Amino acid sequence: MIDEIFEKFDGAFAENTIRAYRSDFEQYSKWCANKGVPPFPATANNLALYVDDLSSACKSATIRRRVNSLGTIFKLSRNPDPTKNPEVVLSLKRMHRKIERHQNQAEPLTYETIEQLLSLCTNDARGLRNQVLLLLGYETMRRRSELCSFCFEDMQHSPTLGNVLWLRKSKTDQFGEGRPIAISGRLCDLIQEWRGVCGPDGPILRGVDKHGNVTAKLNPGSVGMIINALNLKSGVKSYSGHSFRVGKALDLFAKGKSIEQIMIKGGWQTIPSALT
Repeated sequence: MIDEIFEKFDGAFAENTIRAYRSDFEQYSKWCANKGVPPFPATANNLALYVDDLSSACKSATIRRRVNSLGTIFKLSRNPDPTKNPEVVLSLKRMHRKIERHQNQAEPLTYETIEQLLSLCTNDARGLRNQVLLLLGYETMRRRSELCSFCFEDMQHSPTLGNVLWLRKSKTDQFGEGRPIAISGRLCDLIQEWRGVCGPDGPILRGVDKHGNVTAKLNPGSVGMIINALNLKSGVKSYSGHSFRVGKALDLFAKGKSIEQIMIKGGWQTIPSALT
């Protein structure tokens, strides 16, 4: 039954969203199997117990996401959705009081830190790729999957913006209307140099194996690992793929940019958590 449900989701949601929905449902389904209760139809009492059990092992943001995912699955599969029932709401409130709503923020990659990491890049293929990644992540403020989706063909020149990369699709633009993102001449030159290594077409960000061979594309999950591989040389803090967005947001705020301007630049629909 669940496979039929997710087949209907195909094309209506981003692949990462469907993957997250499936993972969240599988976790809930395993819990139901252990408790000897059916996942469908869900009941408010069972969901409340599920939240109570999760609160002993998961972060509050993870629990909220799982409940929201289940609510979407229930509604779109025409099953009863008890996620807004009083029993579940109260269980979430208990969870928040128990483990709090605070979520650890990504360590910011500010301009100063980016420059430090750039100075650690080697002069080989991997080093050039790393330089492109660092500046691309910082200047565009895009999420990991969005960074890895940029292609050489997306480079354009705008009469008003100068050098731009065309963002074809993003988390907040699921219909693919796209928009241009201005980049510096420095980044443009690096991308062109890297293009000479990779070839004229295809993804900008690529993997580089231990022999220096360039792969067809870079897995978004590798972004944080690449940053921290450089980071080991400097002995500073641990970063994630989200650190680009947080660091640039803080730098823009320090330069006097408004919250609204930063939200537009970073593609946030609500006030960015980096500034709250």
